[in-house]
Amino acid sequence: MSNNVVLFDMDGTLTLPRQKFSERILSSSLIELSRVADIGIVTGSDSDYLFEQMKSMINDQIVRYALHLLPCNGTKWFLPPEFPSHSHSQIHGVNMVEFVGKEKYRKLMEILLQLQSEATGYDIPLTGNFISARGSMINWCPIGRSAGEKERKSFKNFDKQFKFRNQYFMKLRLLLDSNDMQDIVVKLGGDTSFDIYPAGWDKTYALRHFSGKNVWFVGDRAQGPKGNDYEIYKSLEPRSFKTEGPEQTKEIISIIIETIRGS
Repeated sequence: MSNNVVLFDMDGTLTLPRQKFSERILSSSLIELSRVADIGIVTGSDSDYLFEQMKSMINDQIVRYALHLLPCNGTKWFLPPEFPSHSHSQIHGVNMVEFVGKEKYRKLMEILLQLQSEATGYDIPLTGNFISARGSMINWCPIGRSAGEKERKSFKNFDKQFKFRNQYFMKLRLLLDSNDMQDIVVKLGGDTSFDIYPAGWDKTYALRHFSGKNVWFVGDRAQGPKGNDYEIYKSLEPRSFKTEGPEQTKEIISIIIETIRGS
C-alpha cells in the first residue's frame, strides 16, 4: 500500500447523486492519482449501491489495484484485488444490532416506522424501500430508496421550500434522546435520506484501516455537523477538501497529485 491514501465520498463528489460514475470527467485524473496514492471510496451507501454506481471505476484495469471500497462509512472494507482474475474482497465488517443490543435496535426501528407513517401525510413522493438496514447502519428515506430522478427532484424542491428534513431531523433526534439513545447518531444522507448509526461509526471509522498513512479526503457534505462528511473533513484538515461536484473534484485531484509529488 502507498504511504498516501486519498479517500473520496461518492454521491456529489465522484458522481452526481445516485448517478453512475462518469468516466469522461474523472477517469484520467483517478488513473494518474493511482500512480502516486491508494484511493478509497468511503460512502454511507451500502456495497450494492457502490458497486452499481462505480462499476466502471472498480473494473478499470489500472485503478482497481489501488482502489479500496469503504461502504457504510468504512464499517465495511473491501481490499483491492492483487491479480486480474480476482475481485475486491471484504475483510472487515461490524454489526449494529450486536453493538447496541436487540432491544434498543427494535425501539429505533419502531421510532422510524412511526415517523415514516407520519411523513405520509405530506405531499411527497412515496415509492418503496423506506428503511434500509445495512448491517452496520440504517438509512431512512421518507420518499423511499426506490425513487427515480423525477421523484427525487420533486422532493428536493419540496424540502428546499419547507425544510422537511430539518424538521424530521429534530423530531428523530428528540425521540432518540427521550428513549435513552443519545449514543445513536443521525446525519443527513445525500439529498433525500437520513443515515443512522452508533456514535463513532461516522466516516472517521474508515481511518482505522489506514493507520500511519498520510490520508486525504474529498467530500461535498462537510459544511456542518448534520452533513455526513463533516467529521472526517474536520479530522483530516488541512488534507481535506470540500467539493461542489465531480468537475471540481477533478481540479482537487490535480492539487493533491502536485502536493504528493512535491513532498
